[in-house]
Amino acid sequence: MQEEEEYGTEYEAGDGGEQYTSMQEDAAPVTVQGGSLFRSEEMALCQLFLQSEAAYGCVSELGELGLVQFRDLNPETNAFQRKFVNEVRRCDEMERKLRYLEKEIKKDGIPMMDSGEPPEAPQPREMIDLEATFEKLENELREVNQNAEALKKNFLELTELKHILRKTQQFFDEQESLEQGGSIGQHQQLIQDEGGAGGGLQLGFVAGVILRERLPAFEKMLWRACRGNVFLRVADIEDPLEDPHTGDEVIKSVFVIFFQGEQLKSRVKKICEGFRATLYPCPDQATDRREMAVGVMQRLEDLNTVLGQTNDHRHRVLAAAAKNIKVWFVKVRKIKAIYHTLNYFNLDTSQKCLIAECWIPRLDLESIQLALRRGTESSGSTIAPILNEMQTTESPPTFFRTNKFTNAFQALINAYGVASYREMNPAVFTIITFPFLFAIMFGDAGHGTIAFLFALWCIVKEKQLIARKSDNEIWNYFFSGRYLIALMGIFSIYTGLIYNDVFSKSMNLFGSSWQVTMEFKDILKEKAIMLDPAARGNTSTSGYYGTPYPFGVDPVWQLSSNKIVFLNSFKMKISIILGVIHMLFGVTVSFLNSKYFNRKINIVCEFIPQVLFLSCMFGYMALLMFHKWTAFVAGGFDGDVLTTERCAPSILITFINMVLFKDNEKDSPECEAYMYAGQHGIQRLLVITAVVCVPWMLFAKPFMQKKAAAAKPNEPFDFVEVMILQGIHTIEYALGTISHTASYLRLWALSLAHAQLSEVLWTMVLSNGMKMDHWYGGLVLWAVFAAWAVLTVGILCLMEGLSAFLHTLRLHWVEFQSKFYEGQGYLFLPFSFDNILKLAEENAE
Repeated sequence: MQEEEEYGTEYEAGDGGEQYTSMQEDAAPVTVQGGSLFRSEEMALCQLFLQSEAAYGCVSELGELGLVQFRDLNPETNAFQRKFVNEVRRCDEMERKLRYLEKEIKKDGIPMMDSGEPPEAPQPREMIDLEATFEKLENELREVNQNAEALKKNFLELTELKHILRKTQQFFDEQESLEQGGSIGQHQQLIQDEGGAGGGLQLGFVAGVILRERLPAFEKMLWRACRGNVFLRVADIEDPLEDPHTGDEVIKSVFVIFFQGEQLKSRVKKICEGFRATLYPCPDQATDRREMAVGVMQRLEDLNTVLGQTNDHRHRVLAAAAKNIKVWFVKVRKIKAIYHTLNYFNLDTSQKCLIAECWIPRLDLESIQLALRRGTESSGSTIAPILNEMQTTESPPTFFRTNKFTNAFQALINAYGVASYREMNPAVFTIITFPFLFAIMFGDAGHGTIAFLFALWCIVKEKQLIARKSDNEIWNYFFSGRYLIALMGIFSIYTGLIYNDVFSKSMNLFGSSWQVTMEFKDILKEKAIMLDPAARGNTSTSGYYGTPYPFGVDPVWQLSSNKIVFLNSFKMKISIILGVIHMLFGVTVSFLNSKYFNRKINIVCEFIPQVLFLSCMFGYMALLMFHKWTAFVAGGFDGDVLTTERCAPSILITFINMVLFKDNEKDSPECEAYMYAGQHGIQRLLVITAVVCVPWMLFAKPFMQKKAAAAKPNEPFDFVEVMILQGIHTIEYALGTISHTASYLRLWALSLAHAQLSEVLWTMVLSNGMKMDHWYGGLVLWAVFAAWAVLTVGILCLMEGLSAFLHTLRLHWVEFQSKFYEGQGYLFLPFSFDNILKLAEENAE
């Protein structure tokens, strides 16, 4: 639905900042139609009345539609005092339980089924069923986990006891072999008497396990604390053990400590406790140890069976939950978003009606009303909601309808500043100007092809790449700008063909306009030959036919020693011409804004003097460049000396003399000082006009505003403040015009740097692999080409491309948008389930 209305408002700066106030009395009404990418959508502030029983259903339908931005009508009320705080808390608790289930599902590596089309928000009565389901699953899973942990702990203890019994038996078996061999030391003799059969000292011992990394410190502490009166035997457990609490694998060792007396026994146990060693009972007699080992093995087998059944039950519970967990997440998040939005509403005195305020695009009023009707019907209410438009002085939010192609360009503009309401959107022009200015700096058809092919691959495979949901931030930036990169690649191919530059080499598609007439023996004597455009084909050196190359730069210039001199002059002039055109277009857009908002004072006091100032100075300089290209040629017209390139005055010197009111000087006696008749007088007139434009921009608008304010006695007006602001704007524009024009020379500088770097890379890397005639030359060329390709992509495409991208961004943000763009708006952020679910997934990742 498209509506038209008389639009008599504009933005004006006041004490309260940027406000949406009524226009001046002399301003004619403006007819505003629907929105487009050129200007933001026309918005309406509406008041919405919903019956309490229908509010949930209506907000749910609006969330599915995603075209309504609600305002918080309770900004002073904290979250704990709002009406639906309990419902939000219940949703938080359900979300916590789902996150717990999700963590356990991922721990077991069970795939979670994709929900496909997201389900609709469930009705409020379904919350009880969901809560009961999640509560049952959580309790069951926690019980299973606790049982499994207890079983694993018991299993670990039995496993450690098994190793202790085995290693302890080995210790005593080794002792018996030592006794039989007659080689018994002091400590071994003590161990012999341990059994009580002999008449020696009676020793006690403790056995346990300890983490292997703690063993050296443990042994040192025993030696020092017990003063060497204990004997320690250690053996490593070969297989890693599982920690029942963390599930991590740990490496442990078995130890047996022999000592005498209760005092040492107490000290040893305290040291074991301090190092978190686990002590186990170990019988003194070998037969008892063997019997215990048999019982331990039997219990381990039983535990294995029970653990397997427990894990199977846990897996079945998680597998069942994995089928629905994504759907549950969507439902809970939608419920939570609805109640969070309902907390923005006000209750009327009867407690039967909820009142909301929201921003709505005018073109979508019918869709919104249909959504409200569906929400009312689904809730069973018989009273239709009421949607009334409100009158406001507040600035509406800015809303542009973008798609996957225009979104990247709009994001570039929003990064600088969101457009003010109904202000001209620079993103429309940026779609063409951004890749074009980038291509002027990046101009190489080969590198442009690489960029385009990468972007084309991203575009063709975009569905698969989106489904992967990569969390690599750099990749996501490149993928989001795939259409922008594609255009930059296409324009780079075009400018590369204009420069005749393909990986620093040229292509001879149409035949060169130059011929070499020197003898071969004379050519061999010369190390370098400079091309002379004045030389014709009938001379004794290289000659120019007089017919320009049909498209772009003649390929012969790539072989000339004065290539840089020629291309520098060409690219420098092109940069200034494009810069002036770009800035003039920006000033023209400011006229469109002023005309749209009926700001006649801005047209008369700012647009006209700005155009005159820019045109009389740098616009004239650009025209001189075109005149010089057409009025002076190599060798002149029909032998006319005055039209030769030797008599062409310098544009820069001419411009400086023009500003300083100085006369031009002849380059040689046979030449003229000026390019055309009456040039001296015209230039003086242009400079005087430009000088007059400065006070015009400075004083005209403040005095006209003061006069308009005087006609309204009750309207306050601070003339000094207005004068200061206007002075700042005037100085910024006048000086900025000079600096901004010079700033466009970066187009020439980066283009030259890119071309030279590409040539250096070809000469110093790839050409070396082509000079080998031996049998291994192919292998060397393969390796050299690989290195050249890597350096080309890494340095020339990525690094140089990023540099050109940033410089292009600066030319748009500063040089272009400063002429017309305010960027003082704020984005339209509608209540949308799609956005909420996408943001929740990103945070979860």
